[in-house]
Amino acid sequence: MMLTAAILGAVVLATVLLWSGPLRRSTTWAAMTTPLASIIGSGFLVLGPILMAQYGWAAPLVMVALCAVAYLFGAAIRHNMRRIEAGETLPQGLEAASSWALSFAYIVSVAYYLNLLGAFGVSLTPFDSDLGANLLTTAAYLVILCVGWTRGFASLERMEYVSVTIKLAIIAGLLVGLSVFFWGKLQADALSLPPVQQTGWAALTLAFGLIVTVQGFETLRYLGDSYNTATRVRSMKGAQGLSTVIYMIYILLLAYIFLPQDLNLSETAIIDMMTVVAPILPVLLVIAALAAQFSAAVADTSGSGGLMSELSGRRITPRLGYVLLTAFGLVLTWAADVFQIISYASRAFAFYYALQAAIAAISAGRHGAGPRSIGFALLAALGFAIAVFGHAIEG
Repeated sequence: MMLTAAILGAVVLATVLLWSGPLRRSTTWAAMTTPLASIIGSGFLVLGPILMAQYGWAAPLVMVALCAVAYLFGAAIRHNMRRIEAGETLPQGLEAASSWALSFAYIVSVAYYLNLLGAFGVSLTPFDSDLGANLLTTAAYLVILCVGWTRGFASLERMEYVSVTIKLAIIAGLLVGLSVFFWGKLQADALSLPPVQQTGWAALTLAFGLIVTVQGFETLRYLGDSYNTATRVRSMKGAQGLSTVIYMIYILLLAYIFLPQDLNLSETAIIDMMTVVAPILPVLLVIAALAAQFSAAVADTSGSGGLMSELSGRRITPRLGYVLLTAFGLVLTWAADVFQIISYASRAFAFYYALQAAIAAISAGRHGAGPRSIGFALLAALGFAIAVFGHAIEG
């Protein structure tokens, strides 16, 4: 009872702080909420159990690597933003290819978000099954398509700040609950050191397939109409820094309090795990999942439709883009599981990041920044490797 009160207290306190006037009036924070909606949205829900089950005691090391790679890709995108502001014309062919890659990545990411919404939405109900989850996902797709077709997404996109507030507040409660549970295990000398299940090439390519779980920072690349370059650069660094701190605390607390045999790995494994920590946490996590996945799906649907329209010279209207996205997403929903969709999304975003890094390498080379150009070129090669070799976990 005391733990439940502490968790709810942390949620309320975080909500008050996040809704406070000074923070809401901060331009930097306002810009940060857009990438934060994705970076610690869907990935936060599934990544902990995956890392714990596959990498055991080394899970925090893999988390560090994922965040570091994401930060480096963010550096390439930040370089490109600065060069555009300076008036430099970036390679047009690569820019167009990059934009098409991002549009496709958005299509896959919406499938990722809405399939997680379906899985979490039925997880605490009598309809907890693959069929129930797929039906809920299909319904969510149809709702988004109808809203986008008839009214546009302006009203739904206002949910973003609310959903980020809900999600961060619930994460604060989750971390409090995990901290207390971890401390109890430590006091009882009952912490575990789970074995590493994946090693070598298999471990590396599985990590490649998880890059989407720290994706989302790139959205600031395309918010030039709302924020100046300095604000976007600062906000991207801030969002990646804050998400890294949250992820690391989460993984460090989670990795050593359960054993692999205690875990039935699925997309909603975190629900079962948190039931052991505190009965209130599964309910809170489902609320966070529904809010986060729906708002992120709306944002990426809008972004994909707009990009397709712009890149096709208006031959593909945003409405038609929404139809294509929905059709492709429904095929993925009924033909693949969530872990496969995570891998597809990771590879799609990795291809986009690789192109952005290649653009940054060419730009840096033009200005005589040899070492920086080589670094971006190596980063591009890593992105292409992730796109080719990333694979899904077997659920």
